[in-house]
Amino acid sequence: MLEGNKEFIAKSLENDPDYFTKLANGQKPPILWIGCADSRVPANQITNTNPGEIFVHRNIANMVIHSDMNMLSVLDYAVNVLEVKHVIVTGHYGCGGVIAAMTNKQFGLIDNWLRHIKDVYRLHASKLDLIKDEKERQDKLVEYNVVENVYNLCKTSIVQNAWQKGQPLAVHGWVYSIETGIIKDMNVSTYDNANMGNVFKFNSPPTP
Repeated sequence: MLEGNKEFIAKSLENDPDYFTKLANGQKPPILWIGCADSRVPANQITNTNPGEIFVHRNIANMVIHSDMNMLSVLDYAVNVLEVKHVIVTGHYGCGGVIAAMTNKQFGLIDNWLRHIKDVYRLHASKLDLIKDEKERQDKLVEYNVVENVYNLCKTSIVQNAWQKGQPLAVHGWVYSIETGIIKDMNVSTYDNANMGNVFKFNSPPTP
């Protein structure tokens, strides 16, 4: 990894001698990415963006939990200091956290975290239980989990206060396929208080 760092520095300076000088001058990313901690879903790489363009928070199964001070601190800094224009909750198919939450097994401390995903299943059980294929049911819960966490994000005081002030801020929900590399827009974007109640419907916010 240290050798890789040296190669990264050499290639970056070869392309732009001022590369690190520019990065050191500060950041003003337009996007906050709330994604899964899965090692196969790096935000910059799968969106073909550069360092400095996406502010990133990652946890197991891309959760937005109102008691999570880590997530709330990142969100507060992104919205109120960096003044990002977009917040994107990004899940991915084959998510280990979602799959684990669909079982009755105990995994230890993480069971307390998975409880929130189990609640998402409970909310959508009438539809999920009709899906006989296990992988298809897992994929659908991944999608529902993104949608519910977009809704949770919209209900935070941080996002609510930004909208009350008229701050331009759009919230989106995406799902990434590790098998194909394709990002699916869940069409639950919302960008002000008036549209928060329609988070399960498509709105037309600024494009990230």
